[in-house]
Parts: sequence; C-alpha cells; structure tokens
Amino acid sequence: MRKLKLIILFLVSLSLVPLIVSCAGGKTYESTGEHLDDSVITSKVKASILGDSKLKVSQIGVETFKGVVQLSGFVNSKEAATRAVDLARRVKGVKQVNNSLIVK
Repeated sequence: MRKLKLIILFLVSLSLVPLIVSCAGGKTYESTGEHLDDSVITSKVKASILGDSKLKVSQIGVETFKGVVQLSGFVNSKEAATRAVDLARRVKGVKQVNNSLIVK
C-alpha cells in the first residue's frame, strides 16, 4: 500500500512539472506574472493618455512587452507624439518607450 502511494505521488509530481515550466518566461515570451504586469502597465498608459485633453486615445495604440511600451498610430502634431511618450514614461514599471507614432 505504501509503495502504491509513493508511485501515485511520483506520477502526480511528474504531471505538475509541465505546468510549472510553462509559467516561466524567456527572451521571446512572457511568464504569467510578466503578462499581468504588462497588462497593468498598458492600462495605466492608456488611462494617462485618455486623461490628457490634447491626445486622442482612440488614435494611439499601446502594447507592452516585459516593461517596454510600444506606442503606435496617428497623432495630429509632433508635440502630441512627444506628450504621449512623456506620459508613458511616467507610468511606474515602464522600462522603455518605443515611439512609432505617425504625424498626420
């Protein structure tokens, strides 16, 4: 009976290994925790842009990967693009901001 319990425990342990390994991140993919952190950063950047009367959040796309924010879309002026980058940089957790905004 004890041997059977050990075998079952061993098999259960083996089945948990893929679950634990799949939560780890790498260079090209995020861990579960990083994904959640990046989702929060993206939301905060969007809220910051939405709160600025000079910017239109519907024209600016925000994506985050491992703390690096990518801004894309169209803005009306170079000043608006600079303002969006500045707002994104102020958000806690942002490591870098890549500006791909295009002035119309």
